[in-house]
Amino acid sequence: MITVTEATASAGALKRLSDEGVSIWLDDLSRRRIESGNLAELVATRNVVGVTTNPSIFQAAIGSGEGYEAQLADLAVRGVTVDEAVRMMTTADVRAAADVLRPVYEATGGRDGRVSIEVDPRLAHDTTATVAEARQLAWLVDRPNVMIKIPATKAGLPAITEVIGAGISVNVTLIFSLERYREVTDAYVAGLEKAQAAGLDLSAIHSVASFFVSRVDSEIDKRLTLLGTDEALALKGRAALANARLAYEAYEQVFAGARWQTLGGARANRQRPLWASTGVKDPAYKDTLYVDELVAPGTVNTMPEATLNAVADHGDVQGDTVTGGYAQARADLAAVERLGIGYDEVVRQLENEGVAKFEVAWQDLLDAVTKSLNSKGVDAE
Repeated sequence: MITVTEATASAGALKRLSDEGVSIWLDDLSRRRIESGNLAELVATRNVVGVTTNPSIFQAAIGSGEGYEAQLADLAVRGVTVDEAVRMMTTADVRAAADVLRPVYEATGGRDGRVSIEVDPRLAHDTTATVAEARQLAWLVDRPNVMIKIPATKAGLPAITEVIGAGISVNVTLIFSLERYREVTDAYVAGLEKAQAAGLDLSAIHSVASFFVSRVDSEIDKRLTLLGTDEALALKGRAALANARLAYEAYEQVFAGARWQTLGGARANRQRPLWASTGVKDPAYKDTLYVDELVAPGTVNTMPEATLNAVADHGDVQGDTVTGGYAQARADLAAVERLGIGYDEVVRQLENEGVAKFEVAWQDLLDAVTKSLNSKGVDAE
């Protein structure tokens, strides 16, 4: 539990972050976190206004079994398949979290108070199945503040357009490249145009574009270290921030363009950039690096709890740290390219690895639930 003293101390950096126009979302969810009151406490004391989940988060939560025993027993009695069991448990958690966040959703007109749930990662390269699952998840959770997560694969792009066009809010995930980010914004705008043609209320449709940060440094830093020159080592820790800052520049350009003006006039919402993978993976870097250095209005930063606590304790939020850095960002990425580290190859690798990691986590979750169901005398298929 967070004490009154801790809550007061944490208010500084987190409040400054919120005041700068950054929405703080928690990148974690479990039944224990909901039922213990911890999630409500983070909303009340730490400026948390949203929650994101992914297959790895659910694998850690449900794979432990803690808090899920009674539901697993009921599912076993019913003889459900393992896929159905997993979806019943994950959607139940998202529904409960959405209820906790509902007051935030109401207070912000739907901008925040959001809880995200991802389509089955095994469908990442199947447009039709992704659309069908997105519709099913929205129906199962049955809360206006749910966001369906769709990966930014080539097959995911038309799915984003279809799902937005159906009036379902979307969190686009696993974005690593600037080119793919622009494709995502285009898919979103096309979806809004489709929704408008269908007579839907555009003001009720929201979206975020989850641009991954720390993994870019992890991969490029590894290659810079192998080069080992002074020039290479001086570039460590700079590529991820440069990449994200240029994504924000693209965001400003897209949502100031003529095509957007028509939609904006119809009360459509901009698709906000969301900084994902903001936990620092290199212990040599400050643990709040990807929060302190990515402050810009109209963004979301989704943080694992350790990062949230670090920002509360010693975050250094000094206003906008993005919009004045575009020239330096371009120079940093160009310097990396000159050393023979291909940007396009790196981001393509990261997207492939991101999808694969979520597939592995999902399979681990299915295996853990299968074991639990079988232990209760059910042959889960």
